Amino acid sequence: MDPILEEKRALLLEKRAKADLGGGSARIEKQHAQGKYTARERIERLIDPGTFIEFDKFVTHRCVDFGMEKQSYDGDGVITGIASINGQKVALYSQDFTCWGGALGEYHAKKICKIMDFALENRIPVIGINDSGGARIQEGVDALGGYAEIFYRNVKCSGVIPQISLIMGPCAGGAVYSPAITDFIFMVDKTSYMFVTGPDVIKTVTHEEVTKEELGGATTHAEKSGVAQFKCTDEDDCFERVRELMSYLPASCFRKQKLKYTSDPVYRDNNKIKEVVPANPKKPYDMKEIIFDIVDDGQFLEVHKGYAQNIINGFASIGGIKIGIVANQPQFLAGVLDIDASTKAARFIRFCDAFDIPVLTLVDVPGFLPGTVQEYGGIIKHGSKLLYAYSEATVPLITVITRKSYGGAYDVMASKHIRADINLAYPTAEIAVMGADGAVNIIFRNELAGLTGKAYDDKKAELVAAYEKNFANPYKAAERGYLDSIILPEETRQRVYEYLVALKDKKVELPARKHGNIQL
Repeated sequence: MDPILEEKRALLLEKRAKADLGGGSARIEKQHAQGKYTARERIERLIDPGTFIEFDKFVTHRCVDFGMEKQSYDGDGVITGIASINGQKVALYSQDFTCWGGALGEYHAKKICKIMDFALENRIPVIGINDSGGARIQEGVDALGGYAEIFYRNVKCSGVIPQISLIMGPCAGGAVYSPAITDFIFMVDKTSYMFVTGPDVIKTVTHEEVTKEELGGATTHAEKSGVAQFKCTDEDDCFERVRELMSYLPASCFRKQKLKYTSDPVYRDNNKIKEVVPANPKKPYDMKEIIFDIVDDGQFLEVHKGYAQNIINGFASIGGIKIGIVANQPQFLAGVLDIDASTKAARFIRFCDAFDIPVLTLVDVPGFLPGTVQEYGGIIKHGSKLLYAYSEATVPLITVITRKSYGGAYDVMASKHIRADINLAYPTAEIAVMGADGAVNIIFRNELAGLTGKAYDDKKAELVAAYEKNFANPYKAAERGYLDSIILPEETRQRVYEYLVALKDKKVELPARKHGNIQL
């Protein structure tokens, strides 16, 4: 080979090797000592082997203030490119904590923006792996402007391509707002955290003492704030769960879903759930028993598992058709709707609607949670988000009422009146304004007013029994066409599948408008 060509090849290989080292071997070892992978290792562990194509490997900053001109890293502290996950093309970026603590500067941001633009133009999902100390102070407004450019693209991509954020270390200050706009946030227990202001600032301003983990750790955001949808035990667990999530998502809102492979027969009975719903309407049960039995292979990816546990969200498939599931959970707060449950389910439904994923709703709801905490917290406003999300949705909506469906919560939980396509009920379903005891107290208050002791108890028991016989059943609603069918629990899987097939080409024309005004 020509010596000049050989020299040029050697230079390229040398520069590649230098860029691959990021902040250097010592800092890589420190990253490993903290139980964390490097930015490149994270990409390789997440994607299909050998599919990564890197962009902008040799980009560097142009800052000359505060001695920055004396130090630069090829790639400027972030790795960007495209790859495949489960055979699906994705765009991704991974912040490198070994380079200035992953701090974001002007060209660091430009690289992220470039890969996001590529994702949007080519209609593929974008995944951000966040591990950064925040804005690069030396670059001042250029760094701040870089964050804003990323935020703008997050909004532009919303509802067009899936956006997933992995928090693999610190994510503080303005940096948190990019993940906040994305569709799903994954956090790693004990090694990742998010907050707008850190413990030191909080102590100075409010005199509160709190650790990073308590303030913004994975448990805090997965169970208390609801900011994170997934809490993972370690980084490998995180990558596996991202891959699982990706198996349920289309590449963009323009792509039709592909069937998910399953060997689970569609026309099998759900014999396990014949007796899941108790005869006693006040007895709790686990709605997940019904979910696991009716979905393919018992596989259900729950979203927001630790937050607002009185409602269940997640992805599954039936007969290979990928669906979102929303279900009241009688095991927690009797499945009542409250502020957190309403906002949790509303956001999930809007995601499914944006990406044309049918929604199956399993209903056992006694109503909205009463009390001053809920009223002062805005249950009227937040509860309306769930109503809005269902009413706005144009994807196939199938509803199964397993037991209670009372009051305004009956309307909100994908009822026929807000245009659910198919409404089914088990024989155990009770559709009414309220429970029998409360209804009797109101309807027959004059009749009961003059009675005391045993006479009162006997008369009330008689009236409650009569009300339950006449109204605590699904047949009144079925008589009026508000239910399409009353089914046995063991028929659930096959009937839902048949309706999903029938609804696969559903199309709804919406009125022309710029956008609706959901209550925020």
